[in-house]
Amino acid sequence: MGVPAFFRWLSRKYASIIVHCVEEKGKECNGVRIPVDTTKPNPNEVEFDNLYLDMNGIIHPCTHPEDKAAPKNEDEMMVAIFEYIDRLFNIVRPRRVLYMAIDGVAPRAKMNQQRSRRFRASKEGVELVDEKNRIREEILARGGYLPPEEIKERFDSNCITPGTEFMDNLAKCLRYYVADRVSNDPGWRNVTVFLSDASVPGEGEHKIMDYIRRQRAQPNHDPNTHHCLCGADADLIMLGLATHEPNFTIIREEFKPNKPRPCALCGQIGHEIKDCQGTAREKQGEHDEFADSMPVSEQEFIFIRLCVLREYLARELTMASLPFPFDFERSIDDWVFMCFFVGNDFLPHLPSLEIREGAIDRLVNIYKDVVHKTGGYLTENGFVNLERVELIMQAVGVAEDNIFKKRKEDDEGFKRRMKEKRKRMKRGPAYMTTGQFAPQALGRRDRPEAVQNARHQAYDMRMHDSTDSKGLKRKADDSDSEPEPEDNVRLWEEGWKQRYYKTKFDVDVTDEDFRRKVVKSYVEGLCWVLRYYYQGCASWKWYFPFHYAPFASDFKDIKGMFTEFEKGTKPFKPLEQLMGVFPAASGNFLPPTWRSLMSSPDSSIIDFYPDDFAIDLNGKKYAWQGVALLPFVDERRLRAALADVYPDLTPEEVKRNSLGSDVLFLGKSHPLFDFIQELYRTESLEGTEIPAELCHGIQGTLNLDDDPILPDKPVTSPIPMLRDISQNSAIGFDSLCLLFFRMPNKVLKPGDWERGNREPWRPQLGFNPNRQQAHLDQSGFPILDYDLSSLLHTLILSLRKSCLGINYAPI
Repeated sequence: MGVPAFFRWLSRKYASIIVHCVEEKGKECNGVRIPVDTTKPNPNEVEFDNLYLDMNGIIHPCTHPEDKAAPKNEDEMMVAIFEYIDRLFNIVRPRRVLYMAIDGVAPRAKMNQQRSRRFRASKEGVELVDEKNRIREEILARGGYLPPEEIKERFDSNCITPGTEFMDNLAKCLRYYVADRVSNDPGWRNVTVFLSDASVPGEGEHKIMDYIRRQRAQPNHDPNTHHCLCGADADLIMLGLATHEPNFTIIREEFKPNKPRPCALCGQIGHEIKDCQGTAREKQGEHDEFADSMPVSEQEFIFIRLCVLREYLARELTMASLPFPFDFERSIDDWVFMCFFVGNDFLPHLPSLEIREGAIDRLVNIYKDVVHKTGGYLTENGFVNLERVELIMQAVGVAEDNIFKKRKEDDEGFKRRMKEKRKRMKRGPAYMTTGQFAPQALGRRDRPEAVQNARHQAYDMRMHDSTDSKGLKRKADDSDSEPEPEDNVRLWEEGWKQRYYKTKFDVDVTDEDFRRKVVKSYVEGLCWVLRYYYQGCASWKWYFPFHYAPFASDFKDIKGMFTEFEKGTKPFKPLEQLMGVFPAASGNFLPPTWRSLMSSPDSSIIDFYPDDFAIDLNGKKYAWQGVALLPFVDERRLRAALADVYPDLTPEEVKRNSLGSDVLFLGKSHPLFDFIQELYRTESLEGTEIPAELCHGIQGTLNLDDDPILPDKPVTSPIPMLRDISQNSAIGFDSLCLLFFRMPNKVLKPGDWERGNREPWRPQLGFNPNRQQAHLDQSGFPILDYDLSSLLHTLILSLRKSCLGINYAPI
């Protein structure tokens, strides 16, 4: 779930939850690469038991990266995915379980967002091609230079959806990858590996949570298991808190804003396609020795320690003089529930609540007041007390008018500051270096980005002077103000509620029945999302049938609005989901007769696949922030149309359209290996329970795999550039799947809370706050025998010569 700005807000408010990963690198000796020995203790000074990979967060950056050249073909994509997993395994070094979960068929509530994303991606892809062609023609018409256009088939990221041939091939490649690592890497040999591919229904992170919940319910579960979950979505933080596991850590890529990207037309760095002037690439170095030499910086990783976040929340949520006993775990559940109001993948956020405006802090303050009045918590074991939630909503509703007016004031103030900044920049230097050589604001919390190629940077600095000697044309649209999108609602003016309902829903605000209908659907959504987080999918069919949310002040008499979800609902099949989320432009991933339903004028469901659609900015500035106004898919009409084309499926397509189960992999040295090998030898047809004592307390049911990986049998590589496994030591198997825990040691000191954001934040490396920093003894500093002041003077003079246009104050 992507919650815009949530992680940024969280990491700034609770800075000590972040720890920078220590990563041991492999060495090279005489041209031979020596891999990292992952059997050794973790250099981060913490030992993890289980590593969970939300695989879609790995697949996307490996198949279509934004900051480096894309893989040339599907084989290179698979190798990139393998290398990414290897890095994570090296950093985390799990000792018990590795669980890899790929997004399968999602609940209908999620499919609406998937549909929006895929239609947008298709629309933006077409618009980008049109823009490139238009700008190319303009530049060439005025005599500009552009490199020859490469004829390359565009990778359609929509293929990363259950049911496509790409996902089927990925599952096969991951089976080979696991068998190879279990057979050849000592760090993998005693690890139980689970692969939940795209044929298994459910979102990746929720399949992981379902596994954790099931294992927690077993009598042999170790309550001191240390979990590590990899993924960049903000909802992983809330899902981790929802487990109430005391040792839960999230690993994710460190976000570095404003990474330079090459222009899509000329390939040069420093401008976007719309600003391309068609100038020939400057010679990089005297003999062009720096051409194409700028290395891509390797992505670094950070840990998010949820045990430390729990310490922060204990300080913030603890309430005195309650009319009932305070329960910190219940207050954690309520905090997670309140975060749903500011954004999730299943419901639009309430108009008056924005994270950037302190919405979560506002909700917490209201919550602490309301709890004293209600006599209890908002949630319990995944169920919502609507009567108490109504009090929260009414308190927010009272402040809505002031919230909208302040939002407008803040927006106007921001525009004024930006206008003044642009004026100052026009008077400033024409060239400003970047990275660690650039001037840094005092007290900033992030680190300057390291220079990737010092010689290239120095050359670049010498070649620019402080005046605009190149005579570059000023952009035609360079002005003090940018055109603002039209906002017909104007929430900051009187009559905002009337305008909102008329503009967004095309109904009058006096239509109480319609407003209650929207509120009722939203209330159902809140109950569905909380149940999804704590118990699993309550209904595969339910979804919010509107593009916009109601106001907080509309939540009146909601106590009886929800009773229960429909029982026994089933997920879509993979190809059915493709029909529900794909635009017609991605129809090539579907069987021919299914594809025709998207484009044929005679199709009974042609209206589900518009060629173009409106995007309502809804008060935002950029199109990606807006609301895609797509028609909702009618499930009954879709199934009726598909009934006529189901007979056309080939056996291979029928297989891709079926639902699967998790696959378990073990090495020969694993305690469970002999037990599973015996099941294959006797060809056991009935489900067999896993002996918990042989598998780290893990319990579940085992069934024979239709296409098993067996020991001492060769495993053919599905990727031509990788070797076959001739001596396989792995075995694969289908699997179906708290008391007395030790709380982790406290991390926060009294000063950590009081300091907050007032002091510059310094990153911590690894989990040991007392880690000794590496240093040299006196013999390592022969340079100190020289006169230090003269040395500094020489360095400053050298920098001045190298950095024309940048002045350094003398010491």
